[in-house]
Amino acid sequence: MPADLPRLKPSAGKRAATGIVHLGLGAFYRAHGAIYIAEAMEKSGGDWGIAGVSLVRPDQRDALAPQGFAYTAVELGPDGEIPRVISVINNVLVAREDPDAVLSQMADPKVKIVTLTVTEKGYCHEPATGKLNRQHPDILHDLENPAKPVSAIGFLTRALERRYKAGLRPFTVLCCDNLPDNGKVVRGVVLEFAGLIDAGLADWIASQGAFPSTMVDRIVPATKPEDIERLSEKTGVLDQSPVMHEPFRQWVVEDHFVDGERPDFASVGVQLVSEVAPFENMKLRCLNGTHSSLAYLGYLSGYETISETIADPAFSRFCQHLWTNEIIPCLTPPEGVKLSDYADALLKRYQNPAIRHRTWQIAMDGSQKLPQRILGTIRDNLAAGRRPEGLILAVAAWMRYVGGVDEKGQAIDVRDPLAARLKALSDGADTPEAKVAAFLSVSEVFDAGLAAHETFRIGLVDAYRGLTTRGAKAMVEVTGS
Repeated sequence: MPADLPRLKPSAGKRAATGIVHLGLGAFYRAHGAIYIAEAMEKSGGDWGIAGVSLVRPDQRDALAPQGFAYTAVELGPDGEIPRVISVINNVLVAREDPDAVLSQMADPKVKIVTLTVTEKGYCHEPATGKLNRQHPDILHDLENPAKPVSAIGFLTRALERRYKAGLRPFTVLCCDNLPDNGKVVRGVVLEFAGLIDAGLADWIASQGAFPSTMVDRIVPATKPEDIERLSEKTGVLDQSPVMHEPFRQWVVEDHFVDGERPDFASVGVQLVSEVAPFENMKLRCLNGTHSSLAYLGYLSGYETISETIADPAFSRFCQHLWTNEIIPCLTPPEGVKLSDYADALLKRYQNPAIRHRTWQIAMDGSQKLPQRILGTIRDNLAAGRRPEGLILAVAAWMRYVGGVDEKGQAIDVRDPLAARLKALSDGADTPEAKVAAFLSVSEVFDAGLAAHETFRIGLVDAYRGLTTRGAKAMVEVTGS
């Protein structure tokens, strides 16, 4: 890469004032929500510029600041790449460096919406119950340090507290993470946290605030150094923080905002609905459920990406088996949607060779993802008297994966909030029966009813034994046939 390339600059023209704060400014939001918002302002105007917040590290701020917080969004299609400069971000704050600056920005009355992509683990909740984890170190810290929160929940609640005390209207909290009933979950943990501070604050948030649920969908693979180099050669400018994304995108939003204030989402294809749940369940179970299944089984089989995994006919059959026999029978489709067509479209997206979505990346934080993506579908199948062999195999593959050693005896870099505990549980058991029993004791992942279900337990033991004796690919071949 030539050292003298000029840095990327924002698009010409006056920038909109900040009306949105986004917590957790990562690649997904910049490749999804931020683009929708930029397009909505192009269509209909409005002061909806974004102040991004990195909750922990300064990397994103340091990469974007020298280029005026502009970045390139690169569409990765089967026929080539299409770059586009996005200039909707006005600033990036680093919460750990200056929490007061973040709280002040969120408390600014010109800010109408706070959006979030902090991943499932960022909500400091118990995935199996949706309740606030009151013993979470970040929650304990934020209760003791009101001016210096570290969690997303702490920042949301303390900023709302400032507005409450100043007699201002609350901002709308718009979650953009893959959580079932995400608006309801975030509302619940915020109200629970607020109730520990001030009952009046909790009542005000409950009566005046808005937490619309959403469904987001776009595959956004991690940007690699070679992506930056290739983009620089193509455009003649240096962008240190581009984002890569597939052509497909979808955003379904419950149309409930404080005082009705929001960008003109409908003009750019956002689906504004009264009930998000059918879309959310369809996506979480059909897309995220199979994505995680392919990630664990594909990684153990030696595949680096989803497109490589699904190119194996055994995995393609397995994935279609999951949709047809285990997932779709448990779903009520959104109005106007044929679930078999939706699954066919997902398969084509997975097959896109330009999207190098790593199995290791998708496998992160499985303890937080399994309850939403897979376990609910398993529970529904069991209640209907069906034994979902494929999804049970996926859960067993997760157990094998978090054990930290692959099929060749090589260490796995497991990234999970419970990684050390899960590794210890695996190491402390020496038979498939003992390992499954140890993992089923993790109440943050498996609720008591599911953990005690005999058909589920026996299925996991059989699947885990098969993974250790026959290997992941052989088990996929048998299950998907």
